[in-house]
Amino acid sequence: MNTQAAYGIQAIPLTRGFNGSQGIIHPVLIWDEHNAILVDTGEPIHLQAVQTAMEQAGIPLARLNQIIMTHQDIDHIGNLPNLLQATPHKIEVLAHEADRPYIEGVKPLMKLKADVLRDKMNALPESELQLRADIALLLDNPPKAGVDRVVADGDTLPYCGGITVIHTPGHTPGHISLYLSQSKTLIAGDAIVIMDGKLRKPVEQFTPDMETAIKSLKKFVNYDVETLICYHGGVFNGNANEALAELAASL
Repeated sequence: MNTQAAYGIQAIPLTRGFNGSQGIIHPVLIWDEHNAILVDTGEPIHLQAVQTAMEQAGIPLARLNQIIMTHQDIDHIGNLPNLLQATPHKIEVLAHEADRPYIEGVKPLMKLKADVLRDKMNALPESELQLRADIALLLDNPPKAGVDRVVADGDTLPYCGGITVIHTPGHTPGHISLYLSQSKTLIAGDAIVIMDGKLRKPVEQFTPDMETAIKSLKKFVNYDVETLICYHGGVFNGNANEALAELAASL
């Protein structure tokens, strides 16, 4: 993981468990002398895990002042209301305009299927009372929060040496990725995934517009990437530039 003296970057591995999902997801903590930024938030069950990981990185929750949402999916925004409620100070939420109404609850989350969740809840054993309660709460009150600042393709945020916003739609209309120029770090969100150590296009089942998603991931070849972080897969172990070029050429 690239870390400059002026700032730090750390992927936070979180074990999924909400609504029967499995695997590891990776929000990213970025910080400099004045700012602490979380990119995505995890599932509704992850408040304590995120707080603990931040403390271990030397960045307590009290320092968090911005949250950047790559997109609206439940495993990304599920913990957003919890984090906002857990801090007495204002945290600025940033997202793309196209996903803003879903994050704010004006429109229902595109991929939150209430009937599927309800079936999962009903199939849980009685011993899983807390998980049943968590799913019931989600069905009654899906996670949402106000977006304080809209970001667009090509915007540069003046934090941590400069963060460039890359609009990468397809997985959702307002999906964004982030490029940290000073450390040549790409935070891809769900625009690509790592499976069996290799870069892959986003999962078909959860990507409504794959044609657009493929066009989006091909944007990454325009950036010099030394460190690549995917929400599903974590930090890529290999030559990121070569792997991104090979993936783009194969699609």
